[in-house]
Amino acid sequence: MQRIFSGIQPSGVPTIGNYLGAIRNWVALQQGHECLYCLVDLHAITTWQDPAALREQTRIQAAILLAAGIDADTHILFNQSAVSAHARLAWIFNCVARIGWLNRMTQFKDKAGKDREAVSAGLYVYPNLMAADILAYHATRVPVGDDQRQHLELANDIAQKFNHDYGVEFFPAVEALVPPEAARVMSLRDGNKKMSKSDASDQSRINLTDDAETIALKIRRAKTDPEPLPSEAAGLADRPEARNLVTMMAALSGTGIEAVLAEHGGQGFGPFKQALAERVVATVEPIAGEANRLLADPAHLDAVLRRGASRAGAIAEPIVREAERIVGFLT
Repeated sequence: MQRIFSGIQPSGVPTIGNYLGAIRNWVALQQGHECLYCLVDLHAITTWQDPAALREQTRIQAAILLAAGIDADTHILFNQSAVSAHARLAWIFNCVARIGWLNRMTQFKDKAGKDREAVSAGLYVYPNLMAADILAYHATRVPVGDDQRQHLELANDIAQKFNHDYGVEFFPAVEALVPPEAARVMSLRDGNKKMSKSDASDQSRINLTDDAETIALKIRRAKTDPEPLPSEAAGLADRPEARNLVTMMAALSGTGIEAVLAEHGGQGFGPFKQALAERVVATVEPIAGEANRLLADPAHLDAVLRRGASRAGAIAEPIVREAERIVGFLT
């Protein structure tokens, strides 16, 4: 059985975009794989986080993953900082990776913007820690979106260079699992911008803790254009907001964009938004209800994460100790 590792930052509440793009796939991958799912709080602090908020968001993230169907008994759910092997292997990888490799990382360029001198060094070496997250478990498969493919390629470059430099075949090659129909959900305020849990505007996203009334209001207010919905997908080409709402409906209903337009094409956005809101509520409401039930008992959530960290550490510790021995550390 192949081992899967994947992580999500506990900075902000997960959105319907996170659910459709990653979490739903994580749940499905539990069938037929050994899965480790990690709340990557070390990654989260590459940008400043309020300490109390980070702790609370870690619990919220855990509650939502459990509510969405992650099985923390059969598989492993934990927070990254609780397993020291991640940071130890990341330092070794900082010394294996080359500056030129990191300079090519487009996500750093996007996040740092024009003022690169002011961002944290952690943001720059973030991909080395991501490689350590995966390779500390000798995971061979990682579910990723297209925006993370470059980081996974770097992880494989690091593994190959480590093996070459030390004359070993220790770290395995890692395969990207990109769901063929993963929905890329965009902001409700800007159809050219990915929906983000860190966006300053709460109106830009559907949170997985939103109630039915809030969801309906956000979708009614979602940016659209004055034209009715087209009858064919080609008609969405230059209409990013319309395309986003149709894509969301298609992903939630398990149909294609053409099927959605066959049903709703020619309509104005009013009736379509009402139908979309009902579909979103049907998906989010059960998750939000169970997450709120779990959040009422934070001690239980903490215990789930501690147990997960103990099980994760039992896998990672011998692998990272061997990496340290290979490097020459007196262990």
